[in-house]
Amino acid sequence: MLELSGYLGLFLAAFGAATLLPLQSEAVLVGLLLTDQYPLSALLAAATTGNVLGSALNWLLGRYVEHLRHKRWFPVSDRNLEKAQQAYHRYGRWSLLLTWLPIIGDPLTVVAGVMREPFWSFLLIVTLAKGARYLVLTALTLGWAG
Repeated sequence: MLELSGYLGLFLAAFGAATLLPLQSEAVLVGLLLTDQYPLSALLAAATTGNVLGSALNWLLGRYVEHLRHKRWFPVSDRNLEKAQQAYHRYGRWSLLLTWLPIIGDPLTVVAGVMREPFWSFLLIVTLAKGARYLVLTALTLGWAG
């Protein structure tokens, strides 16, 4: 049961970290890696799946955010939303390879939804970027701890 809670905690941390909430999952992954009690592939799968699903939630929110953009309480100005759309239009779907980066990665997933990026290309590129980040973090952690 304790093993399942480790995976669930990592999944939830990764999911939350991919949303616009100020959370992070890297420390949870590193902590679980250092216990040496979990298979690497299962940890990578839990972290990547949670993070990609959180990004998919952002994409979904982006698909519907335009309906609300003229509300007074809307948190992003028209000018900033336009700038984000122009940048995404300029660099296209390949900018999603940067979704692993802090600060800019999560808003990129929302903008991809606003820009109507097809879900399957979004999912493929974001999974590649987020999975690679966790793979590199795992290699660095085990290299230093090993």
